[in-house]
Amino acid sequence: MKQVSETRCFGGRQLRFKHDSEVLNCTMQFSVFLPLRAEKAKVPAVYFLSGLTCTDENFSTKAGAQRVATELGIALIVPDTSPRGDDVADDLDGAYDLGLGASFYLNATQDPWKSHYQMYDYIVKELPELIEAELPINDKRAIAGHSMGGHGALVIGLRNSDRYTSISAFSPVTNPTQCPWGEKAFRTYLGDVREQWKQYDAVEIIKSKGQTLPVRVDQGLADVFLEEQLKPENLKEAIAAVKGGGTVHLHDGYDHSYYFISSFIEAQLRFHAKYLTA
Repeated sequence: MKQVSETRCFGGRQLRFKHDSEVLNCTMQFSVFLPLRAEKAKVPAVYFLSGLTCTDENFSTKAGAQRVATELGIALIVPDTSPRGDDVADDLDGAYDLGLGASFYLNATQDPWKSHYQMYDYIVKELPELIEAELPINDKRAIAGHSMGGHGALVIGLRNSDRYTSISAFSPVTNPTQCPWGEKAFRTYLGDVREQWKQYDAVEIIKSKGQTLPVRVDQGLADVFLEEQLKPENLKEAIAAVKGGGTVHLHDGYDHSYYFISSFIEAQLRFHAKYLTA
């Protein structure tokens, strides 16, 4: 793990690292914010998964999360959104919703993707093991994300309730087996057997396994992707059907951008702090 940069921020440190990933078979970069409290003791962390076309820097530079994170004594871990490198497969037509920057946080089973696109295992296992061994961060974790990353946060949190204290998402792709983004990605990365897709669909996971971790979702009602791609009503119905602990907050006038995220990131971090610091 090699440090690439360091910037002082709200008394804490905004850091960027790179490392050779065995799971992804390439060199990866990720960002970390360490609050001031981390200089004296290990702290819990929120893992934030970003959306299509993003890298590990979008959230760190645009969300304005560091001020409240240092107040709460919580680290912020921001992975990249896909494997990277000259040998990593990408969409031949350069589509923004497939290939580089568009991993959908799953373990691909199809060629040529499967040799690198194992982002589910990277987020769940390799990255936290590395971080917790090398940085002053303990094993109390929450997971959050935006759009494609909101999908990733929901799926990973729901499938690994023993590893996380809470889940949150901004504008998540809640039911990807039923929307164009998800259908395109799943068919490409996982093949044509739709039953295999359900393991990466938050609504389907809740229907089959229930839902125990606390969940907070924030969704803007002026989001251009709302009806076709995101389908928050499907998630709300699934949580209600199993009497799960989750809330879907709808916000009039807000869109899909980081203006929306920066408006409600404090609420989400305070939500996680209740469980991370309990």
